[in-house]
Amino acid sequence: ELYEKTYDGEKVIYWEVKYPFPLSNRDYVYIRECREMDVDGRKIWVVLAQSVSVPQCPEKPGITRVKSYKQSLAIESDGKTGSKVYMYYFDNPGGMIPSWLVNWAAKSGVPTFLKDMQKACRNYSK
Repeated sequence: ELYEKTYDGEKVIYWEVKYPFPLSNRDYVYIRECREMDVDGRKIWVVLAQSVSVPQCPEKPGITRVKSYKQSLAIESDGKTGSKVYMYYFDNPGGMIPSWLVNWAAKSGVPTFLKDMQKACRNYSK
């Protein structure tokens, strides 16, 4: 489930993420700001996101709310056919996550995510 709504004049995103069995799903409630910048003639896109708490999005039974989430992303053309991407990402998924899964995410999950992102970027114009 993923949607964006406006509460008190602020756009808020709700996102429920499926986690593998036997873990419970996680959900995020956050604000996001996107800006296109011109720095000395270079186009740079900046995306900032951070978790928020809004009464209109209460926690759901059986789903763990990620209360600590922050992302900063900058994308810039490399001047040819590619892009440079800089990303800071943090979230505390909460709950009891087995150490084997944390180790897998650090060793395999993150590199796979980055390869998938690179592939998606390469195929974007197609």
